[in-house]
Amino acid sequence: MTTATISPWPLVREGDQQHPVKTLQYLLRARGHDLIADGTFGPVTDAAVRRFQQQKGLAVDGIVGPATWPALVSTVRQGSRGDAVRGVQEEFQFRNLSGDPSKGLQVDGIFGAKTDAAVRGFQQALHQDIPSVTVDGIVGPVTWQALVSGMLSF
Repeated sequence: MTTATISPWPLVREGDQQHPVKTLQYLLRARGHDLIADGTFGPVTDAAVRRFQQQKGLAVDGIVGPATWPALVSTVRQGSRGDAVRGVQEEFQFRNLSGDPSKGLQVDGIFGAKTDAAVRGFQQALHQDIPSVTVDGIVGPVTWQALVSGMLSF
């Protein structure tokens, strides 16, 4: 029996318009970059990624992958507020299969009870296959990686 693992960090670059571009944009905003989270990885997002990579001493290639994601994510939990929380909420909106944004988790930047419940439910589902995943409601590096890599989305 093989043990499941967290999917690898996705590669996102200029021209991309699908998941997880909007989450990336919220994370860049959380790091002080002025851009609109519109889900399109255009020149403004590319410039912000390159500035971030330069600030962090990473390879400046404009590609968000296994070196850039871990530097970009920040741990959020109940009580947190801001664009990093919007990034988490965007991930659950992405997984909202109803097609009706009003039925999913609201992207309001406030990590309240509903966001906490969504995160814990996601972690619980991951924990079934990956025992090392902790069900604590805290979105740290492992939960972020599982979210942005598209795990448990259909």
